[in-house]
Amino acid sequence: MGSKKVKKDKKERNKKSGVHSLNRQFTLVLVALVVMTVFLGVFFNTMFLEPYYVWNKERILTDSFEKIDAASADGTLESGEFDIEFEQLCANGNLRMIIINADSTVVLSSENNNKTMVLHFMEALFSGSGDEGGMSIIKEGENYVIQKQYDNRTNSEYLVMWGTLSDGKLVMARTALKSIRDTSSLTNRFLLVTGLIVLAISALAAGIVTRRITNPILQLTEISKRMTELDFEAKYSVSDKKRKNEIDLLGEHMNELSGKLEQTISELKSANNELLLDNARKTQIDEMRKEFLSNVSHELKTPLALIQGYAEGLQECINDDEESRMFYCEVIMDEADKMNRMVKQLLTLNHLEFGNEAVVMERFDLTELIAGVINASSILIQQNGISIDFDAGAPLYVWADEFKTEEVITNFLSNAIHYADGEKRIAITCEIKTDCVRVNVFNTGKPIAEEDLDKVWIKFYKADKARTREYGGSGIGLSIVKAIMDSFNRQCGVYNCEGGVVFWMELDTKN
Repeated sequence: MGSKKVKKDKKERNKKSGVHSLNRQFTLVLVALVVMTVFLGVFFNTMFLEPYYVWNKERILTDSFEKIDAASADGTLESGEFDIEFEQLCANGNLRMIIINADSTVVLSSENNNKTMVLHFMEALFSGSGDEGGMSIIKEGENYVIQKQYDNRTNSEYLVMWGTLSDGKLVMARTALKSIRDTSSLTNRFLLVTGLIVLAISALAAGIVTRRITNPILQLTEISKRMTELDFEAKYSVSDKKRKNEIDLLGEHMNELSGKLEQTISELKSANNELLLDNARKTQIDEMRKEFLSNVSHELKTPLALIQGYAEGLQECINDDEESRMFYCEVIMDEADKMNRMVKQLLTLNHLEFGNEAVVMERFDLTELIAGVINASSILIQQNGISIDFDAGAPLYVWADEFKTEEVITNFLSNAIHYADGEKRIAITCEIKTDCVRVNVFNTGKPIAEEDLDKVWIKFYKADKARTREYGGSGIGLSIVKAIMDSFNRQCGVYNCEGGVVFWMELDTKN
């Protein structure tokens, strides 16, 4: 049922698009050629077989007369040496022939009943010519005449020759023409019957052969259609690599073209993103530089003050015991580590905002990438007692910078792990839209205040400062996410829902 439906759908598509089946056209052409061949065979057989047969018989009669006349001239006709050749002339030419002297005695004869033969030939000799006499001369030589004779007694037509040899003997021969008409009629019937059989076989063979030719062409058509939709996964497969034909070579070239187009589109998309970002960068650079310096100064002020204070305490030996000195050193190291991590994040963010990091747009499997990020964070998930839901089903291909996309997913998942509360559950889902896919990362816990939803993307902004300090966050991670998504020219966002918070992002599925 499924294959019938596919064929029906294909026929309807071809009908709507005005496409005519190559299989059907080839079959119709072959059938037409067979019909034309049979028709021409019947036509030429009817029109030209009898004239050709008569002409051939004329030649046989003429050649026979000349051989007999030569034998008569050299004296071998009555010596018995010519008997075998005479029989061969009669048998091979299907002739009834008699040679008689001037006194009506028979010299040689192909029949036992010589009297009947003589009467027939005498009738041809003395009945006259023309349609009235049943005779018509069709060829007249120097010593012989060839006529058509209609025999009313047998209702048959004959080709009759009579002539005089050089020694005065009379030669008479005749051959029936009815057989050629019967042969012509029989041949026409045979041609019609065999033509019908050949027609059926040709139609079946044409269907099989053209299907072997058109199936690869249909495969190439489907591949080209998918290529127009920027789907480069479809490849032409050669059934027999040892016996390649021109269509197989075309298929291999289509595969090469598909790969080069995908690479070219990837490069063009990367270049297009760069052009779109150039104008925005020029107007934002000065403002970003000022904002960056202000935020860095603010964020570094507290850890620097702590480091300076505890370092001075160590220098002045405020506490002489070992435990106090170790505590002071740990505080200094912790604050220095926080500053180091913050500086690295700031550098990353700075490169993104200033466009110093090139965005390489490529096509990759988003499902596989998310599964990899979850696997890398499995230890942290277990330590926090969190359950995570993600359906790693069929591949889902998108266009983006794979490395930066992984950084976005990692930030979303890390944020969800640190803020998961209550059931401590995280759910990652992919929602397919018309030209993009939306990735949703949900975690149970307290909702974000409505006035803070639009501010979580701002550098150094902390909606829950106490919780952020608890796990050592700097408030830069979501800013990096926003900068990456802006470099993709795609959207990201956050909203509260029942039982928790959802962070989302969108990626292209088409060029």
